[in-house]
Amino acid sequence: MKFVHTNVYSEFSLLSSTNRIEELVEQASILGYEALALTDHHVMYGAVSFYKACLKFQIKPLIGLEVTIFDEGRREPFLLRLLAKSNDGYRSLNKLSTILGLKESKRAYLSKEEFLRYTEACLIIIPYYEGPLEAYLKRKEQMNAEQWLLSWFPDDFIDKKDVYLELSGEREQDEWSHRQLVSIAEQRGWNCLAGHPIRYLQKEDVSSYVVLKAIQSGHLMERIELKSYEEQAFFLPKERFKQISSNMSAYQSMEEMINKSEVVLSFEETLMPKFPLQDGQTAEKTLRELCLQGLKKRYENPSEEAYSRLDYELNVINSMGFTDYFLVVWDFIRYAKESGILVGPGRGSAASSLVAFALAITEIDPLKYNLLFERFLNPERQSLPDIDVDFPDHRREEVIQYVQKRYGKNYVAQILTFGTFAAKAAIRDVGKVLGLHAFEIEKAAKLIPSRPGITLEKAISSNEELSDFLNESKELEQLKCLALKIEGLPRHSSTHAAGVIISEKPLTDIIALQSGQDGIYLTQATMGVLEEVGFVKFDFLGLRNLTMLERVQDAVYAHIGKKIDLLHLPLDDVKVYEELSKGETTGVFQLESDGMRGVLKQLKPSQFEDIVAVNALYRPGPMDFIPTYIQGKNEPNHKVSYLHPDLEPILSSTYGVIVYQEQIIQIAVKLAHYSLAEADILRRAISKKNKKTLQAEKAGFINRSMEVGYTKEMAERIFDLIERFANYGFPRSHAVAYSFISYQLAYVKVHYPAAFYAALFSGVLHQKEKMLDYIQEAKRAKVPLLPPSLEKSEIRFSLEEDGIRIGFLSLDHIGYQVAAFLVESRNQELPDNLFDFCVKMDSKLINKKVVESLIKSGALDYFKKDRAVLLASVDEAFEYAQKVHDFKAEMDGLFTLSLEPPYYLEQEHLSELEKLEYEHEVLGFYLSGHPILQYERVFETYKRETIDDVLNHSPHITRIAALVLESKQIKTKKGDQMAFVEMSDETNRIDAVVFPAVWKNNSALFKQGQLLFLEGKVDQSRNKSQFIVNKVMDLTRLLQKQQRLFIRIPKEQNEKGILEKITEILRPFYGETPVIVFDEAKEQKIQLNFFINKESQAIAILKDLLGDENVVIGE
Repeated sequence: MKFVHTNVYSEFSLLSSTNRIEELVEQASILGYEALALTDHHVMYGAVSFYKACLKFQIKPLIGLEVTIFDEGRREPFLLRLLAKSNDGYRSLNKLSTILGLKESKRAYLSKEEFLRYTEACLIIIPYYEGPLEAYLKRKEQMNAEQWLLSWFPDDFIDKKDVYLELSGEREQDEWSHRQLVSIAEQRGWNCLAGHPIRYLQKEDVSSYVVLKAIQSGHLMERIELKSYEEQAFFLPKERFKQISSNMSAYQSMEEMINKSEVVLSFEETLMPKFPLQDGQTAEKTLRELCLQGLKKRYENPSEEAYSRLDYELNVINSMGFTDYFLVVWDFIRYAKESGILVGPGRGSAASSLVAFALAITEIDPLKYNLLFERFLNPERQSLPDIDVDFPDHRREEVIQYVQKRYGKNYVAQILTFGTFAAKAAIRDVGKVLGLHAFEIEKAAKLIPSRPGITLEKAISSNEELSDFLNESKELEQLKCLALKIEGLPRHSSTHAAGVIISEKPLTDIIALQSGQDGIYLTQATMGVLEEVGFVKFDFLGLRNLTMLERVQDAVYAHIGKKIDLLHLPLDDVKVYEELSKGETTGVFQLESDGMRGVLKQLKPSQFEDIVAVNALYRPGPMDFIPTYIQGKNEPNHKVSYLHPDLEPILSSTYGVIVYQEQIIQIAVKLAHYSLAEADILRRAISKKNKKTLQAEKAGFINRSMEVGYTKEMAERIFDLIERFANYGFPRSHAVAYSFISYQLAYVKVHYPAAFYAALFSGVLHQKEKMLDYIQEAKRAKVPLLPPSLEKSEIRFSLEEDGIRIGFLSLDHIGYQVAAFLVESRNQELPDNLFDFCVKMDSKLINKKVVESLIKSGALDYFKKDRAVLLASVDEAFEYAQKVHDFKAEMDGLFTLSLEPPYYLEQEHLSELEKLEYEHEVLGFYLSGHPILQYERVFETYKRETIDDVLNHSPHITRIAALVLESKQIKTKKGDQMAFVEMSDETNRIDAVVFPAVWKNNSALFKQGQLLFLEGKVDQSRNKSQFIVNKVMDLTRLLQKQQRLFIRIPKEQNEKGILEKITEILRPFYGETPVIVFDEAKEQKIQLNFFINKESQAIAILKDLLGDENVVIGE
């Protein structure tokens, strides 16, 4: 007799099971089961993976689904389970799951009509627990139970034999219910079925199951009470399974179910969408016509080379069955461009295609840049094309919406992903439900390295401190154990950042769907699963840099009426390359990092190809060859050496360095007479580093090279060269395409700086660190930043004659809806005063915090009242507005109200420092000044350089004044304390390093918000500037104690070396008092470059030397 569990949940019943599919099926195999069902709650997430795992372990898969039903006339919903009998049944499960997935989670249940509509070709299991009969049988209402069954499944139901009454539970109190169910089944000719829920694999896994339930409910573990059937919800061995019921027919039904179910999923078909065509047209003919038209637009007189290349590519595309793919992509890009949506120039290997260029899918000319089509589509290697398309991140959804309308709602969907319990998340979630102290949870989480792919097991084995901490107590050991058990399980579903599938068939024929964003469905399968069943992915990527370029275009057009033609910029603009050579690349795509700036300063790019090369080289591995490239470019007399003269035509443009994957292909073609397709296969094989494959490829390359006429030794050396670079080589097509965006941004930054910075600021509204850097850069570029203004501000940063105006969205407590409302209502009518403002504003949107943010930022300075007065009057203004609204409501708008507004509450006006602090509070940065500037009188005495100054000249001992933004204390290897401190002044920010010797006596000074006077020097290493602090003083104390030591050298004592002698006396007595020396003979005043302690014995020594009247301390 065959046994099968038919009440089985996997990890994809989110937070309701710990069963990982592979382990679940393997356990069934170990326990000797011939078949296994999967009946996840409402979802089909795991169906395909389960099917494949069953094939792997030679177990028959029964694909099922558990659904919730709400039957009119019943108070509570109940559960039913279905198993697919055939592929038609599998489609029915997809449709039922889709109906549930498209409903709001709180109303996610099926009606009787919805359920029965899709039960054809399905086996129906009526569970006892949480099923429709449990309540009746608990009340001993057998007749009512039978009547309910007849109302749903009458005698003329399509196939009564496909309905099973489940006998579940091993307790004595379940026996009566079992007998009643058997009695009903025998009377009506239905089947009984022994059932047992599986929510975790082993008995000892119950604790990890409870953890998931606690996380799901938000309760502590100790408060979770399991239902009776959950306490034993693990995989039962066959012998234990037999004890559930004494009714043998309940087990005989299992074998019958196994035999009835025959679902066969296909993994061979490619579900390429069909492009809608006019009658009489073919996809091949349409594509050729579009390409020929496009070719003539791209080239005034297309060459024979262009026509020949186009024919070749079209033949490959058509023969590989990808014609419709290109038409689909062409169509949605055409729509985007016609709708004024900026489209990226290309990405990845697609830029290698002349067809894509002719169709305006890409903007990179593959003939001009010597790009190889085989790097994109290889006729000797069957793989799907992959054209990733970039759109501005705020308009990407518009294009997806178009695709949905074009092909149909049930034919287009975005792709599901899962957020899983990563190492830190597992620790935090488990710690919370265990009720551990927050500091313990955070300590454990922070000891786990923040790097991709880190697992808790790896973190514990590599970090002794973490391992020791998690063993300090039983509670922490439990945290470790449970976190390890749930790590990697899916926690919630999410949406793939780019992927969209477009299908020829209705999606629910193959997969289930659920609701997604903006009315676009979401697949109930991840990318890997979708590819396995044959779907074709189209990538719609949102790129912030395109949003920037679009905003620059719009701002310039609105400001001066000029439309920047981004696709036809001169690629030889001298000013652009000058700025790149200075490393002035803030906000420039791909070129913004400190390391990249350093490379650009050394490289001194002078042509577009330099940008392409540096984009390809600036990655781990190839970075080692950057100096070689720079030397070749900048030293004309440097002779580049090549292994063989035949390599020079291929590598001369990159000064002997293999930078691009295409160069590897070209070497194989040149030296071993490979076809381009064969050479691409060689490149891929080498990069995979499979030993056996490598040996075979090497032998083949050497033999073919020798046939061409190269020596065996030379062939071996060249293959070794290829092998060395195969992992490092970058797709030249991708480098060219992305370098084009880099150049576009660099160009508009040079020629339209104000529009550039306005767009740049708008892209990082909620990234305060970046915003600060960008604002400082704009100041250095002499682009004024104007304060928020009720009269003039837009939602985001906007361009004006005098500079960039800060938008409402930059302010604390103001979201998009509020900002949009402020602009709209302002445009209708400007309020006269604060009271009028509060009356005219929607009180649901504009609350007290919003008004205070507007006042503190200066946006309401328009009312010509000091900000202190406005702040003091806010409550009065809201009270007045409420009175006005109440009166209008009472009179139903019949009379015009004439209520005199109250008077402003007069207050002492804000000081400049208070204004600054308020601005910083609501904007995240100082706008009208900087706290450091209040000490300008001090700087007349205590000379300093600005941070900008010290960053821009060679390192030497200097002094700066700065505000502490943040400090991070660490331990050295010796156990000493030191710190990294982030600081700013009115010109820039800088990271300071405070070594143990200085930190030991001055750590209290480095608090956030402290104003300091520091001595040290700038260290430039790894393309990063840091200020090494030697000495530090409290700037506030300097202001309070601003005294100087005045020393006069009388004429009669002006002997040679007197100044050096004075300096020698003073230097050992370091302090806070500056020293001014007046040389009477030379009539020269000198300020020494160090400070002294005015209480030291040095004063007495100098008085003895020069006389009391010549050594004076004063202001």
